[in-house]
Amino acid sequence: MRDADHITDDLKSIQQGDVAVLGIPWDGSSTFLRGAAEAPPRIRQALLSPARNLTSESGLDLGQESRFRILPDLDFATADEPFAVIEAAASEILEHGGNPLGLGGDHAVTLGLVRACAGRENRLTLLQVDAHPDLYEEYEGDRYSHASPMARIMDEGLAQRMIQVGIRAMTEHQRQQAERFGVEVMEMQSGQELSFDHLDSNAPLYVSIDLDGLDPAFAPGVSHPEPGGLTVRQVLNLIQRMPSPLVGADVVELNPSRDSGDLTAVVAAKLVKELAAKILQQESA
Repeated sequence: MRDADHITDDLKSIQQGDVAVLGIPWDGSSTFLRGAAEAPPRIRQALLSPARNLTSESGLDLGQESRFRILPDLDFATADEPFAVIEAAASEILEHGGNPLGLGGDHAVTLGLVRACAGRENRLTLLQVDAHPDLYEEYEGDRYSHASPMARIMDEGLAQRMIQVGIRAMTEHQRQQAERFGVEVMEMQSGQELSFDHLDSNAPLYVSIDLDGLDPAFAPGVSHPEPGGLTVRQVLNLIQRMPSPLVGADVVELNPSRDSGDLTAVVAAKLVKELAAKILQQESA
């Protein structure tokens, strides 16, 4: 495995075809419980741990891959507008020809990342893995709550299509929102097989994984655990079978204060590794 110092780069060093792992330590939009801002270093630590290697299940060794870049965390200490900071960083990655892979942070960070991707891609499809639809028009008076990013994304016309999987905590308000925006919701209770047969293989795809989309048995370290969720294997299969060009992604809502033996951080790192490998291998195809 390459030493962590050798795979940490500045934003301006990103090149065409790179995957840029960007830490986004922001949980200012969280409700109920803070802590997700502490997640990015814990995910990186799990990713680079000598207890594991950087080889994906498809056989790509990210430790020997020069296009795999791990960037420093964004700094929100003096930021008046956190979403603008996130969007600007992701936009710079895209301008250099790279693909952003965000480490949240709460789920609100997805808005800044998708704004950047939508600014460069037409017909963007967003695939969301989550227990919750995050479609509230506002939550506790905040239209930019981590319970509302998908409503803002659809309001702003950033995604042509939104598909949600793992949903099992959908309020009536959010059901109405999904109908209004035309969101395709695959609720866990439906028993639908997770398939991409109906996806346009030419449409650019953004993937957002909220770790509470997984069952708490696999990912206990989240602020809003919801039993009855997806297995790690199901989510890995989703990543590995995606037919569309993956242009960006994020893994969000790890709360280290709620984790057990860093289990959820290890799961997050596994998902990051497989997302990065998927992007790099499609770039090489």
